[in-house]
Amino acid sequence: MITDDRVKDELRSWQRKMEKRQSMTGRLAKRFQNKVNQMIPEKVHHIVTASIKKMVHATLIGSEYTTSVKLVKDKNFEQRERIVDEAINKYKRAAAVEGAGTGAGGILLGMADFPLLLGIKMKFLFETASCYGYDVNDFRERLFILYLFQLAFSSEEKKKEVYEIVSNWEKYVHTIPTEQEYLENINWKEFQLEYRDHIDLVKMLQLIPGFGAIVGAAANYHFLDVLGETAKNGYRMRILNL
Repeated sequence: MITDDRVKDELRSWQRKMEKRQSMTGRLAKRFQNKVNQMIPEKVHHIVTASIKKMVHATLIGSEYTTSVKLVKDKNFEQRERIVDEAINKYKRAAAVEGAGTGAGGILLGMADFPLLLGIKMKFLFETASCYGYDVNDFRERLFILYLFQLAFSSEEKKKEVYEIVSNWEKYVHTIPTEQEYLENINWKEFQLEYRDHIDLVKMLQLIPGFGAIVGAAANYHFLDVLGETAKNGYRMRILNL
């Protein structure tokens, strides 16, 4: 059952997790990840990089993900939470099926998973924004979606930086330049590396024929679970002012 107390408890627990200092485990994992990067075929890196740049551009200019999204109106907070929970479950299942299918085919289909999974993640975020009553036709709302994406899939160090922006969005939103200026100044390389580093180890295992199907399904399900938690609590902070 969704209650105000339960939602606030979940939100505060998530906030504490976001505000924790980077752990020794996190720092060691980052070093290990740098070594893993060197083992991954350059072709895979190129596909991820190109996919992320396309995704970010499509998100900010709103040309791809807004067309099928309808703004949810006349719903109270509890109803919106239920709709979002349904969306999370729907997209987790879709991501798992997609990961299993591409993972079963080895390296060629495994590489195809990167852009497909990105599309699922972004469609979920756009739908979630609309469920909470935020108009994704507004550039600032699309930018908030991008920050939620970064918050879910970045290093611990970067999460702290992005969390400060997300948790103080009402102040930050007044400092945002025009859409064109933002696109011209976005740090593509940093955005790409943060996401790539976050998923590389698991995704490399997905390229193994047969075994990749199991990894792909489990990994994609987990990624959508993390994204769902991040999105829900990001919007809860704005709605509840906590």
